Amino acid sequence: MSHTPVSVASCGNAARRWVGRTVLVMAALGSIGAMGSAHAQAQQGTRVGFVSVERIIRDSAPAKAAVAKIDAEFKKREAELQTLANRLRTQSEQYDKDAAVMSDSDRIRRQRELSQLDSDFQRKRIEFQEDLNRRRNEEMGRVFERADKVIKQIAESQGYDLVLQEAITVSPRIDITDQVIKALDSGR
Repeated sequence: MSHTPVSVASCGNAARRWVGRTVLVMAALGSIGAMGSAHAQAQQGTRVGFVSVERIIRDSAPAKAAVAKIDAEFKKREAELQTLANRLRTQSEQYDKDAAVMSDSDRIRRQRELSQLDSDFQRKRIEFQEDLNRRRNEEMGRVFERADKVIKQIAESQGYDLVLQEAITVSPRIDITDQVIKALDSGR
């Protein structure tokens, strides 16, 4: 059976998260399996921590600053897009009112104008969304890089053998999210 490699970059964010989780779970299972039974694990003192990425995005100062920066950067374009949408809606409503009394040539001309305006709006909306997503990914990527460094520092300094970012259930005693947020907020 031939195996065709698939680029994670071409699969999108959902695939990247799934692949990342799969690798993380496989690594966790491998490390747990290597340690032997639960009794052997307890004797070795395996220390596990958990970090909530969602809380880091929602609560950390660098993530909030990134969101504010992006909002400010795109505020003008968003307002222009909203103005264009309002203009399209107004002209469409006016066309609907006037269509019955218009000549065929006027009706065709207005339909073309509305179609062109709608095409412009859709193109600008798509460009806006693509640019917004690209910038959001850039800014949040920087936040995640800093968070990863902080998580590694905390794990090393406090003797964690494994730090998970996804879990079905988590005991508050192993949740180090607050420590990570505090370190991010302080600029460590």
